[in-house]
Amino acid sequence: MHLYGQTADMDPILELADEYDLIVIEDACQAHGAEYLSRKDGRWRKAGSMGHAAVFSFYPGKNLGACGEAGAITTHDEGLAEHCRKLRDHGQAKKYFHAVEGYNGRLDAVQAGILRSKLRYLAKWNEQRRECARVYDELLADGAAAVTVPHVPAWSKPVYHLYVVRTGSRDDLQRHLADAGIGTGIHYPVPLHLQLAYARSGWNRGDFPVSEEAAAEILSLPMFPGLCPGSQRRVVDAISAFASLRSATR
Repeated sequence: MHLYGQTADMDPILELADEYDLIVIEDACQAHGAEYLSRKDGRWRKAGSMGHAAVFSFYPGKNLGACGEAGAITTHDEGLAEHCRKLRDHGQAKKYFHAVEGYNGRLDAVQAGILRSKLRYLAKWNEQRRECARVYDELLADGAAAVTVPHVPAWSKPVYHLYVVRTGSRDDLQRHLADAGIGTGIHYPVPLHLQLAYARSGWNRGDFPVSEEAAAEILSLPMFPGLCPGSQRRVVDAISAFASLRSATR
């Protein structure tokens, strides 16, 4: 999963897949336009172009969003592409002739038209997100806000679908920001092994401590193209004020 708009380290994943004859599916739903520097290939590669297949979401809040629900699958495998075309249209390659059980998952023309119009602006919007991230990084660099900013490896060109910081006082900080009129989000509050959907797997709290720690500390700050530095300064000032208040009461 290319989480929050930053690519996963794909070279070792693909090498492991080759060794054990595994299939790699990229979750690029938050990474439209993100890039990965493949040391193996010696070049930058786009998210969604490296695995056997990749999935993209065009939910309105994504970097490239439609006006409603929409998504896409990319692959270099024509056989897989043909199978996906069947699955999206009730399992039929020809009307009323169903080769497999399928779904009604077709992208309608209205959403496709909106996406096609917006696609020409994606690179510009992604650059604006990167600039917003740079401003956050700079404003939070002195440590006064007492939060950990996102780490960007040298092999990644993220597109910052989200700008997520970490803090041990996440819930209190979120309430403080809300009181100041600043909206934030938590992506995601419950790790997979503790979701009710996977209760049958028998995992318990403490089985994946790193995931649990991250889920309790992450906080998504405001991030969107056109977010102005002044607004970002207001966000960081509020975070710094919270950190100072916490220090004074200890």
